[in-house]
Amino acid sequence: MTRDRGRWAATTILRRSPPPPPPSDGHGRDRPCAALSRSVARALLSLVPLLLALQAAPAAAVYKVVVDAPKPLEDMLKEHLDLARYASRTDLSDDQFAYMVETVGDQVRQFASTEGWFDPTTTARVEGEGSDRVVHVTVDAGARTLIRSVDVSVSGPAATQAPEQVAEMRAKWGLPVGDPFRQDDWDKAKENALLTLQSKSYYGAKLASSRARVEADEHAADLTAKYDSGPAYVLGPLQVTGTRRYPEQIIRNVNPLSVGEPYRVERLLELQRAIQNQPYFSNAQVELETPTADAAHNETVIAPVSVRVREYPVNRLSSGVGYTTDTGAQVEGRYSYYNLFNRAWVFDSQLRIEQKRQYAFLETAMPPDSHTYRNSLYGSYERTIDIESTDLTSWRTGLKRSRTREKYDTTFSLDFYYDNLVPYGQDAQISKALVPAFAWTRRDVDNPVFPRRGNVINTQVGVAAKNILSDATFLRLYGRIRQYVPVGTRDLFIARLELGADLTSSDPARIPASLRFRAGGTDSIRGYSYQSIGTPDGASILPARYLGTGSLEYQYWFKPDWGVAVFWDVGTATNSIKGITLYNGVGVGARWRSPVGPLQLDLGYGIQQNQFRPHISLGVAF
Repeated sequence: MTRDRGRWAATTILRRSPPPPPPSDGHGRDRPCAALSRSVARALLSLVPLLLALQAAPAAAVYKVVVDAPKPLEDMLKEHLDLARYASRTDLSDDQFAYMVETVGDQVRQFASTEGWFDPTTTARVEGEGSDRVVHVTVDAGARTLIRSVDVSVSGPAATQAPEQVAEMRAKWGLPVGDPFRQDDWDKAKENALLTLQSKSYYGAKLASSRARVEADEHAADLTAKYDSGPAYVLGPLQVTGTRRYPEQIIRNVNPLSVGEPYRVERLLELQRAIQNQPYFSNAQVELETPTADAAHNETVIAPVSVRVREYPVNRLSSGVGYTTDTGAQVEGRYSYYNLFNRAWVFDSQLRIEQKRQYAFLETAMPPDSHTYRNSLYGSYERTIDIESTDLTSWRTGLKRSRTREKYDTTFSLDFYYDNLVPYGQDAQISKALVPAFAWTRRDVDNPVFPRRGNVINTQVGVAAKNILSDATFLRLYGRIRQYVPVGTRDLFIARLELGADLTSSDPARIPASLRFRAGGTDSIRGYSYQSIGTPDGASILPARYLGTGSLEYQYWFKPDWGVAVFWDVGTATNSIKGITLYNGVGVGARWRSPVGPLQLDLGYGIQQNQFRPHISLGVAF
């Protein structure tokens, strides 16, 4: 969602001799105090002869600059002082060099004021000659100006209609009493307070006036910010533009908003995500329409919701290559057509070839209906080669009715499975099943790509009846949860639990192998090869009736995008829950938040098999 209207922001850009960020005069206009104004004027005037002299200055040797100042100020001066910026210039005359040394105090004063030091004392000392010259700039910053008082007030309907929201804005104020006064923090505090007010109901709120009164002698700053909430906004009807190929009704069908509900920025973002989750639109912008001047004077304003979309072409072709330690190198391709029968039906085809697996998929899906459900017909072919001395060919076709919302996915399906499992040196085991099934997924995480808080839960239930296109009667249950717990500001604790069962009185071999379970591998029990834990049968490991795995992992992030991890995985896959053997894997790994998703490089040690195995994973597997 793009939003500019009603917001106020000020940005200080440090270039040569910038004027210091000024306090306000109480009428929305920033004004410097008298002393600060005089220093700014002197600094600006001093640049004129310097810049003119640089045009025709005779050459002189370079020099070094050493700055001794409080750390925040030291870094700023090293980057922005004229003495530091021109230190490598070979065309400075001695007069120009002397001039910069003489006026360095004025520059220090204006830079120091942005960090809350309004009365610094600067000394500059030059040692050596020629290319051996060293300029020592020493700054006694004095006492730092601290926030003495803060007065944040709101006028307009919000003052009486939304006291909790006003209290929240004050509680989140970013520059509290006792903090050092910094211009950047002052600007951010005002902007963030405005965003808090604008995020709920009061879309047209604005900063009416602000004032930072700095008492340099007392090293204190008194802050005042006054906001005008304007009227409360409620959502009106959708106004959709940009549709050409695909029906506008698709957007209306996935719209979660209701006419008359209070404006919330999160709700507009929810609509934006719902639109972009559809395969038809490459971009969506959602915002409120500006009310008329007369309506803006009311206590409540009904504002239509403007939706502007950019469509994808009807044809899309994509491809990729990759590698995993589970199934080896891979190449894949996908072709989609988004306007089948001129009714926005989607034809989707995928082909993936890996060293140990081949997969093909075809689907025809209708656009979402008024309840946001999509109906589809699909078929797939999958073959795995030499996975623990077994080959498996699985055919699958079915009907599906599914819905994807902000946090929840719901799917009802009717699937027919036909599997051909060939253990090493044995006859093929052919099995089939017609399975009505239900699947439910909840994603409650703070970030879908790099989650640090929340959880992802997936559950599946399916049933089959013997002689109804099935070789056995069984009930299939599966569940998985991954919990994310932040530790400190960067570190992360992850816990995972996975359970599965095929409940039947028949021979498990009569249940299609793709509906049974094996464990081991990158997203299962690390330290063991892919699907190496199951039911031993000669030289082969066959899928089992029961599955249980768990994992605990701690990630230490020593940089924002780089971290290391330690983990413990445990679990099993078996045909009997009596006398089971639990397989344990421990290890260490590296983590990188790459531009395309999290990259995990792990080295696991399988305790029961006394072996080390590497594991590579790119992306979050939900």
